[in-house]
Formats: sequence, structure tokens, C-alpha cells
Amino acid sequence: MSGSFSSQSRKPLLILNVEVWMEGLLNQWLWQQEYWLPPGITWKDMRMEERMEKGSRYPRPRDLLLTLPLALGFIALRYVFERVIALPLSRRFGVRDRQRVRVAFIPKLEAFYLKKRKQQPSQSDILGLVKQCGLTRRQIETWFRHRRNQDKPSNTKKFCEASWRFVFYLIAFSAGLASLIDTPWFWEHRECWQGYPKQLVAEAHYWYYILELSFYWSLLLCVSVDVKRKDFKEQIIHHIATIFLIGFSYCSNYVRVGTLVMLVHDSSDFLLESAKMFNYGGWRKTCDVLFVMFAVIFLVTRLVVFPTRIVYTTLVDSLDFFAPFFGYYFFNALLLVLQALHIFWAWLILRMVYKFVFLGKVERDERSDEESDVEEEEEEKEECSWEQKKGTLNSKLASLANNCVLNNLTHQRRNMSYRMANTR
Repeated sequence: MSGSFSSQSRKPLLILNVEVWMEGLLNQWLWQQEYWLPPGITWKDMRMEERMEKGSRYPRPRDLLLTLPLALGFIALRYVFERVIALPLSRRFGVRDRQRVRVAFIPKLEAFYLKKRKQQPSQSDILGLVKQCGLTRRQIETWFRHRRNQDKPSNTKKFCEASWRFVFYLIAFSAGLASLIDTPWFWEHRECWQGYPKQLVAEAHYWYYILELSFYWSLLLCVSVDVKRKDFKEQIIHHIATIFLIGFSYCSNYVRVGTLVMLVHDSSDFLLESAKMFNYGGWRKTCDVLFVMFAVIFLVTRLVVFPTRIVYTTLVDSLDFFAPFFGYYFFNALLLVLQALHIFWAWLILRMVYKFVFLGKVERDERSDEESDVEEEEEEKEECSWEQKKGTLNSKLASLANNCVLNNLTHQRRNMSYRMANTR
């Protein structure tokens, strides 16, 4: 009995020692105050300030653990929203899915398609498949094109995804603006650094941070099932940089300037998603108006306000209040990564503006789903060529029929005139 009791008592002690060791390792490598706080400020100072201010909230790294279950909650809420609200709304908007050709099941072609992970087959692969399947090269290329089109997302799926993001961005922007418009740092950005880092975080700003971070976690977790667009890699970089930016700024108590960064990004995103919704529904004029509004707000906020006001105050104004440290360099590096992405997307938007001004409409989203443009154009060309051939064939048949009718009438008239002459 004593031996079993001693062995059972050793297990909790072992677990406790492991936890203490892991906590010490984290404190030694991750939570070093030199990384997160300006020189002369320690974690003990932050805890003492929190005890002095009863009922106040100072940001703590462990607060961010709440974002992971909330991200799963966002995914579940999105699943319900898309099926209960977005799907019926897509029918009201008149969203129509394109009828795609269903290919015949050919085992060797299907195995090759799944093995290559839907990539375009090379010319050598096509020649090998020609010998294996006994089909022509043109038939195999057509089969692969139609097979890829089968896996492409429908307009309804795109509409549901855009409507979910539209609802979140609109609510986030409205709530963020309402909570920040009365704050001093909303109008004077130097106020972001008064008393830093010993700054209280309001309850509304705390939840603004937590919900934004949870939403971007959900986007990153769902990136494999969402519609893949041409800027797929840039979107991944954007989500990761945003998560690091929000998490690090919260732990370092960059909350004031962080709320401004989130507000600037949310100000134009809901207009883009609403333009997509009307585009999928076929409302071209409404889509064009919303796109112009989005382009103007995006270019002003991301290329003017963000670098000249927010990035400037974090790079220059903050140095008047504290000496630079690791968090200063890391935070500004993430802001510059976002600015590089802003320039890339601004270039895409300006291309679309050019098409809108000189061609009269926005022909298609520059960030449209991957590989869809070329293949759908080829499919449309095939349909047009078939329609032209069919029209030409019908016209020839019609002219041939008319000639036959005219010949018969002429022949009958000659016979009648010949008979009448004989009768006379």
C-alpha cells in the first residue's frame, strides 16, 4: 500500500515540476520583458498598476487564449449563417449557377487528375495518356478542362462567403467607430502614447480586439475550403501578419494604435464584399457603383491615411515617449508588411478602375477564383464556335431547301405548260 501511495503521490509532483519548468522556459524565452515592454518597465510594474486601479483592465497575454474557442464558434456560426440566411438571400438576389459539363468517368484520367492535385497536365503527360486511354489529344485536354470546372465553386458558394464577410466587417466597423469616435487618440494620434505602456483598456476595445483576432483565426482555419483566388498566397500572408499584429500589439499594450489599424482596414472591406454580392447576382450597375466607392475609400485609407498617420505615429511620434525596443521594431515591421500588401492590392484595383473607365464596366474581379478565367473563356469560345457552325449549317440547309422548292415549282410549271400545249 505504501509503495502504491508513494507512486501516486509522485505523479502530481512530476506534473507540477513539468508545468513549472515550461512556465520558466516561456518566461525565459518568450515573455522576456525586454521583448514586450519599453526599457525600465517590468511585468511587476504592470501588475502593481492593475492592483492600484480597481476594476480596470490591463492587457495580459493569457487573454488571447479566448480567441481560439471563439474562432471555432465563428466557424460554426458561419455554417449556420450561410445555410439559413445567405442561401435564401442568394435566391432573392437572383444568383444563378453556371451549368457545367459533367465528364465521363475514365479511371486512368481520374486517377491522374487526383494524383496531380488538379494541376494542368504537361504535354508529355498528355501524350502518355493518349497511348493509355486510346483517346485523341484534343479529347483529353477537353476532359481535364471540364473536370477542373466541375470542382470550381459555384456563384452561390461565392455569394454565401461574401455575405458572411460583409456582415462581420459592417458590424465590426460600425461598433469600432462608435467606440473610438469619442476617444482623444482618434483625433490626435500622439495621444496613443501618453502614459504608455501603463494605459487602461476599455471593455469595448478589449472585445473589439478579441473578436477581430478570433475572426481572422477562423479565416485562416477555413482557408483550405474557401474560394481560392489569384492572390491566395497574399491572403495567407495577410492573415498571418494580421494575427501576429493583433496578438503582439495586445500583449505590448499597443491597443490604442491597434484599434485605429483595425478600423482603417474594416472601413472599406464591407464595401468590397457587398460589391461581390451584387456582382454574383447580376446587378452590374449597383456592383459598379459600390466598386467605385470601395476603390476610392481603399486608396485613400490604405495609401494615404495608413502610411501618413498611423505608420508615421508608430515610427516617429512614439520615440518622443519611450526608447526603441524589440517590440517597436517588430510592430513596425508588421505594419510595413501590411503596407506592401496594400500597394499590391491597390495595383489590382487600379487595373479594374482602368477597365471600368475605358471599357465602361468592371469585366471581372482581378482576384477571381484561380484558373477560372482562361478555361471559361475557352469553353465560351467552343460554345460560340459550335453555335456559329450550327447557324451556318442551318442557313445552308435552308438555302438548299429553298432551291429544291424552286426547282420543283419550275419543273411543275414546265410540265403544266407542256400538257396544255398538247391538249390544244
